[in-house]
Amino acid sequence: MFKLLKQCNTARRGEFTTAHGTVQTPAFMNVATAAAIKGGLSAYDLKDLKCQVMLCNTYHLHLRPGDEIVKAFGGLHKFTGWDGTILTDSGGFQVFSLAKLRDIKEEGVSFNSHIDGRRIFIGPEESMTIQANLGSDIAMAFDECVENPAPYDYAKLSCDRTTRWLIRCLEKHNELIARPDAVNKKQMLFGINQGSVFDDLRAKHMEEIAKLDLDGYAIGGLAVGEPKEVMYRIISVVEPFMPKDKPRYLMGVGTPENILEGVKRGVDLFDCVMPSRNARHGHLFTWDGIININNAKYELDDSPIDPECQCPACRTASRGYIRHLMKAGEMLGMRLAVIHNLYFYNNLMEKIRNALDNDTFEDFYFSNKDRLVKRI
Repeated sequence: MFKLLKQCNTARRGEFTTAHGTVQTPAFMNVATAAAIKGGLSAYDLKDLKCQVMLCNTYHLHLRPGDEIVKAFGGLHKFTGWDGTILTDSGGFQVFSLAKLRDIKEEGVSFNSHIDGRRIFIGPEESMTIQANLGSDIAMAFDECVENPAPYDYAKLSCDRTTRWLIRCLEKHNELIARPDAVNKKQMLFGINQGSVFDDLRAKHMEEIAKLDLDGYAIGGLAVGEPKEVMYRIISVVEPFMPKDKPRYLMGVGTPENILEGVKRGVDLFDCVMPSRNARHGHLFTWDGIININNAKYELDDSPIDPECQCPACRTASRGYIRHLMKAGEMLGMRLAVIHNLYFYNNLMEKIRNALDNDTFEDFYFSNKDRLVKRI
C-alpha cells in the first residue's frame, strides 16, 4: 500500500495506494469538514486544484446529515461526487474541542452536541461504525486529545487509554470491513500517536502502537498552541519509532513553513483548515509571501493574486476585482480566494515532490522556508 521511492536524509518521497487511487507523497489533504470545502467549492473543483485526498469530519457528519444517511447514498464518494481518496478523522478532536460538557470514561466519551445540545456517546466502536458507514478509504482511530501543556501524569494515563482504545478500534474495524454490506471493504485504519509535549511518552507510545502493524500512523495533539519549535522537536523524537514502510501523517498542520519542516523530518501527509479559512478572510498565499487582499493598496491592482500561479482564480481575476468582491460580501470573492489557496498548497506539495525526485529538496527548503511566510 505504501512504497518508499526515495529518501533524502529524513525527507521521504513515496506512493500510497488506496481503494480510490494512488496518492503521491508528500501530500496535503484538502479539508472538506461537512463533505464540502467551505467557500463554495465542489468535489469537481478539486480536480482542477491538484487535490489528491479529501478529508471529511466524522463528528460533524455523524451529527448532520447522519452517517446512516450517507451510507444510504453509498458512502461519501457517491454522496459528494469525489472519486479520489477520502480520509475521515475519528471525531476525537472535535469531541474534546467543541463539546462544552463531556464525560470521559474507559468506554468512551459522552458529550453535548454543539448544534442542539443533545447528549451523544462516541467510543472506539462507535467511531469505527460511523466511519465504516461513511465509506472512507482511511479511517482514523479514536483517541483522547489532551490540552497542551498537560500534566505529565495525566498525559501518561491518556496515552495508555488511547492505546487501549486503538486495540478496540482495530478489532471493530476488522469486523466492519468483513461484513457483506460494508461500504468500503478496503478501508484502512491509521493509529494516532499521543503524549503531549513529553519526549519519553511520545517515543514510548509510538513504539507500542507500531507493534499493531496498522495501515498508517499519525502524530496527533500538536499544532494546538505550543511553540512551533516544540512541534518540530516532537516530530523528530517520534520519527525514528514510526514504521518506515507505512505512511506518516501530521494532523492539523499547517503553514507552508510547517509543511516544509514536517517533510524535512519525514512526514508524508498533512491537513489543515488554514488555507481555506484564511482565504475566506482575504489572506492569500503567494510565492513571495502572504497578502491581505482587503488592503486598500490592491483596489486598483489589475495583476493576478500571484503572477507565478496558474490556478483558475489567477488566470481569470485581478486582485482589484477579488478585493471588490470580498468587500461587497459576494460569495464569488471567497470562492476565488479559496480556489487560489488550495491550489497553492497542492502546487507547493508538487514542487516538494519534484525537488525530492531531483535531489534538490535541501535547496528548495532553504530558498522558500522564510519567504513563503513573510507578510507583503
